Amino acid sequence: MIRHVVLWKLKNRADAPALVARLEALNGRIPGLIRLTAGADVLGEAQSADLALVADLESLDALVAYQAHPAHQEVVPLMREAATSRLAADFELDPSAAD
Repeated sequence: MIRHVVLWKLKNRADAPALVARLEALNGRIPGLIRLTAGADVLGEAQSADLALVADLESLDALVAYQAHPAHQEVVPLMREAATSRLAADFELDPSAAD
């Protein structure tokens, strides 16, 4: 299992709720995507990201397919336009340790 984590700084923090809804709408639309959760930062500190995404995928191949999937590609330009910066990390999870 692969965990995909993305953090964004947004041009406008007020856009976060709409972006969360668009990201979470990917659930159930992409094969191999087990679960995707997104949320806006609640502290609003200078060093905080404004928006985070955590997605669990079945495998590294599923992550590659997720990134290329048309539903994901629809959201990419929206996120690029809304963000000033983006960081991502992908790592393996022991399926028995998930949750």
